[in-house]
Amino acid sequence: MNTTTTATRPTQPIKLYGTRLSGHVHRVRLFLTMLGLPFEIVELDLRKRDHRTPEFLARNPFGQVPVIEDGELTLADSNAILVYLNERYAPDPARWMPRDAVGAARVQRWFSVAAGPLAYGPAAARILALFGLDTDPAEMVTRSHALLAVMESHLQQQPFLAGATATLADIANYAYVAHAPEGSVSLDAYPHVRDWLARVEALAGFVPMARTPIGLAAVA
Repeated sequence: MNTTTTATRPTQPIKLYGTRLSGHVHRVRLFLTMLGLPFEIVELDLRKRDHRTPEFLARNPFGQVPVIEDGELTLADSNAILVYLNERYAPDPARWMPRDAVGAARVQRWFSVAAGPLAYGPAAARILALFGLDTDPAEMVTRSHALLAVMESHLQQQPFLAGATATLADIANYAYVAHAPEGSVSLDAYPHVRDWLARVEALAGFVPMARTPIGLAAVA
């Protein structure tokens, strides 16, 4: 069955609230770009706690980025935003989110990884380095390597996280893996992970996230 639909377009640029240094924000920016949608980034300074102002908390009471405004819709949570953009605007939503039960479940599994092991491993280690927090990163680095070892084994069997082609699973997990060295988590021992990163970077419309001179990235 052909699941391709005629995609609609935003009536005005989608507003993306966040910071260019956030992997959560990057996954939304990346997918917006891949879909060719008009958008504008409303840059927030997290050091100045722009995400804790009453104005921003009215958009997301959890005080987390990203948030999008698409016309009258305000939506938070990067993975939820990916699903919304896909269902609302992708020419072929099944391209990024499979319609069969197993395929959809596989993507959801990697959404859970992005919100769990990835967030509390590579993302957390990078945040410590980025903001110069006085916290021992050892546990986060250990978690990061445990996750990367699982991904390395998994990616020996297939080219993308949820199967033979790229899906929202790859969009959700890319940035913090690619930038793991900024949290002093080396990718040297994970050739299949590095190959996967290269495959994501080769996708049409790919845009990188800004690198910061911290962690292992400072000497790479």
